[in-house]
Amino acid sequence: MSIESIEKQMQASAKIPPVHKWTPALSGDIDIRVARDGRWYHDGDLIKREKLVQLFASILWRENDEYFLVTPVEKWRIKVDEEPLLVVAAERQGEGSGAQIHFASSTGDSFLLDQQHRLFVDVNEAGEPRPVVRVRYELDALIHRNVYYQLVEWAEQSIDGVYGVWSAGEFFPLS
Repeated sequence: MSIESIEKQMQASAKIPPVHKWTPALSGDIDIRVARDGRWYHDGDLIKREKLVQLFASILWRENDEYFLVTPVEKWRIKVDEEPLLVVAAERQGEGSGAQIHFASSTGDSFLLDQQHRLFVDVNEAGEPRPVVRVRYELDALIHRNVYYQLVEWAEQSIDGVYGVWSAGEFFPLS
């Protein structure tokens, strides 16, 4: 993925509706599930229309560890297996503390790894790293394994011996 395509996606991300301003009452539950691999399902069937998934992702809202599709007048609870978004690409410009790492999600979000979009890594039940990055509002994205390995390739050791990556003047530990 090139910087140009990431920038185009960043422009599309700027068109995210202002869901943080919408406060409708709960309309109920809808049988939509986001799997760990970033795929969206409705009534157990894979949603194959990419534009529909992008639309749903754009009106996604997290509240008290529950996820909702929100419009100005409706609020539908959905199920999320792990995280609702998935980072599938990364590109780095520069090196060291001057580096900038741009991420792209499977649903069209693009953003710079920075103070607003923080990276954190915890460990799953199997003892494997579980890298996650804040995308918007309270929504996080799981970082795909291939992208995580790319971050590991770019990792540098800090003064106190911690390995991590630099982006936008911030150091993000990978362990």
